[in-house]
Amino acid sequence: MKISTKGRYALAIMINLASNYDSGRYVSLKEISLKENISLKYLEKIMINLNKENIIDVARGNNGGYKLKKDPSKYIIGDILRIAEGDLMPVSCINTDCEKKNECKTFPLWKELNDLINNYLDSKTLADYIERSSL
Repeated sequence: MKISTKGRYALAIMINLASNYDSGRYVSLKEISLKENISLKYLEKIMINLNKENIIDVARGNNGGYKLKKDPSKYIIGDILRIAEGDLMPVSCINTDCEKKNECKTFPLWKELNDLINNYLDSKTLADYIERSSL
């Protein structure tokens, strides 16, 4: 499993929004672009995906932008990465009805790795990374 730039940037964007959560203000795409060094065009694609999943608020106009819909502690890192990346499986046979699954010698290894990755990412929230993002 390799997290693409789309996943890394989606997470960086969400941490940026989380660091502004207490202010209640909307953060513009331009501001996020400058702070995270992500092109506006690529940012727009990622934001469309995040907005489609209804995890951020969008405001149009002069003071428009983006903000989190709920407290940063309610956003699971694994969920954000799954929105951006899809499944986080190390191999594709984990969630399929592979006919060789029962006799496959390596399947238990891949299943355990998959569980470790997902359990770890699901144990972390945006709130865990707010202070780190401002260093």
